[in-house]
Amino acid sequence: MPDAADTDLPTPIEVPNDASLMEKIVNLSKRRGFVFPSAEIYGGFRSTYDYGPIGVQLLRNVKDAWWRSMVQMRDDVVGLDASILSPPAIWEASGHLKNFTDPLVDCKACHERFREDQLEDPRTCPNCGATDSFTEARQFNLMFKTHAGPVEHEGAVAYLRPETAQGMFINFSNVLQSSRKKPPFGIAQIGKSFRNEITPGNFVFRTREFEQMELEFFVPPDEADRWYEYWVDARYQWYVELGIPTEKLRIRPHDPDELSHYSSGTADVEFLFPWGWGELEGIANRGDYDLTQHATHSGEKLDYFDQATNTRYVPHVIEPAAGATRTMMAFLLAAYDEEEVRGEVRTVLRLHPRLAPYKVAVLPLSKKDTLTPLAREVLQLLQPHLMCDYDETQAIGRRYRRQDELGTPYCVTVDFDSLEDRAVTVRERDSMAQDRVAVDDLLGHLLPKLA
Repeated sequence: MPDAADTDLPTPIEVPNDASLMEKIVNLSKRRGFVFPSAEIYGGFRSTYDYGPIGVQLLRNVKDAWWRSMVQMRDDVVGLDASILSPPAIWEASGHLKNFTDPLVDCKACHERFREDQLEDPRTCPNCGATDSFTEARQFNLMFKTHAGPVEHEGAVAYLRPETAQGMFINFSNVLQSSRKKPPFGIAQIGKSFRNEITPGNFVFRTREFEQMELEFFVPPDEADRWYEYWVDARYQWYVELGIPTEKLRIRPHDPDELSHYSSGTADVEFLFPWGWGELEGIANRGDYDLTQHATHSGEKLDYFDQATNTRYVPHVIEPAAGATRTMMAFLLAAYDEEEVRGEVRTVLRLHPRLAPYKVAVLPLSKKDTLTPLAREVLQLLQPHLMCDYDETQAIGRRYRRQDELGTPYCVTVDFDSLEDRAVTVRERDSMAQDRVAVDDLLGHLLPKLA
């Protein structure tokens, strides 16, 4: 039974990529359960967010899509889940205790605090307009320091990791021996990281607690440049394949003065956010710095013996490192669309089916008990294969609009005719086209479209 509101051709509406789009995304995120401000009933806690029933599923799908591409579909990458808490020795070896800092200045007029390297005018306060009111810059370490055990003393100091990478470096030998891999091979990890950012902001783009998706790809030294170029291209294509338009993406190679002292090449995959270009992922050619540092500080060998050539070497590392939360945000922004249907604005998230929080929504046309048993039967048929929503409240048109805003690719409507012909109406999100499909054929109809 088609919904009359969906039978007219829609009229596209131009959605500007500016602050108004950001406001719409933030509003949609809270209203539909993507992202909530954390501790809101206590007045909130700056730069922390909770992912609601829809957001947690979208974020999980982003991570699953990354894992599928980086681990499942390859035979040269394995996974790892390393500890969040680490002893100071790791961060001393990696250089984080000494170098993981930002230059911090305070305005003496309004007492606001800023990163000196992010000021458009280093003489003028962007908050109050005062000139030459900044304090001398001082280095602020971004690591979260804590204590392990019941007594707070220097011997019990530990750190929350600011990145997931070091866990993969210190486990290099363990993974090499247990997985029987040899270079080139990679270790992939998804997990929480923590940075005491001076100026968090832009919704979930920059927060103090976030998730990373990182790969450390270990290669023979003479193959490093080739693998670096390979991963720059592969990571850019991943975003395109999952629905981000090429005009909203770019690869920005770092200038020589931006490179870390150990990097011979770094490039960022950037997305055109409403406030401008921002990094989604960095791909770095890190050389042998990390393994050499940890070998030196730990006294353990972190190298590889190649029996074929009878040579021993420290592998070089290519590191694609992406932010899961800011990537989720980019997919939301890229998918957001508006169009006019019969004089009303339809908001729709045109998410790739692999990312959509719900793949299918089962919607009985009425709450009457006569439809419930068949609707529940359809739901139970689909649930083992697909993440499904079930909604029997409001008019069918309003329920379609809700699923459009959630990005659900297909709605399955059980109506009174279904009781007679055991067929349902399948509605496609983007085109709003509707097909009548037998219940027995439903899985075969939907699964190929959602792969």
